[in-house]
Amino acid sequence: MNLRGTFAIYKFEMHRFRRTLWTGMAVPVITTCLYFIVFGSAIGSRMTEVNGIPYGAFIVPGLMMLSLFTESIFNASFGIHMPRFTGTIYEILSAPLSAVETVLGYVGAAATKATLVALVIFATAHLFVPVRVEHPIAALAFLILVAVTFCLFGFIIGVWAKGFEQLQVIPLLVVTPLTFLGGAFYSIDMLPEPWRTITLFNPVVYLINGFRWCFFGTADVSFGLALGATLAFGATCLAGIWWIFRSGYRLKA
Repeated sequence: MNLRGTFAIYKFEMHRFRRTLWTGMAVPVITTCLYFIVFGSAIGSRMTEVNGIPYGAFIVPGLMMLSLFTESIFNASFGIHMPRFTGTIYEILSAPLSAVETVLGYVGAAATKATLVALVIFATAHLFVPVRVEHPIAALAFLILVAVTFCLFGFIIGVWAKGFEQLQVIPLLVVTPLTFLGGAFYSIDMLPEPWRTITLFNPVVYLINGFRWCFFGTADVSFGLALGATLAFGATCLAGIWWIFRSGYRLKA
């Protein structure tokens, strides 16, 4: 395995992140503060607890997942789209790197950035509410798993997109609405039928609730089901990336 080549891609992507470090970290901090001011103060003053959990603490996993989804997709899609845009993708494809090594470099860097942003949001949340984590090891592992999974998804979007405008289509029109409707700021048990049953078809519900279980030991769906849904989505993304490199879809054209 060409670890040097993989690390070169990883190092290059992380260097781009370091150039915009303060902006990249300041935006999620400010956004988190605004969410706590709006949701924590306005809604939290009327709904103090959800399933026995203080509302301010209840929304923390949802806030972290919301930013994690966005950052994972953006970093991974932008990372692979730029070489396609500038034409340097042909140098990468002609380098002594396999598809696995190339994906590891780009996805690894994007997942690192997204995980760091999520941890910054977690630290910022402590400025507003005390947050306990019942299963810290499971929480960190699940966080990384979701980050890698959505980075794989972002990699596919970066290859699929014909321009920078299309990079934003899926995150803004699909992922963000599904996150807001997936129980990020409320429990789906609060929904009347048939909306609760319909919500269960939203895959984001399982990701958010799996992460929420790691925090509080309770969630709207079981952790096993959430883990299975995440692994299934990751496997689907891996299959898509395998097909992209096998067929050369929008890489060699």
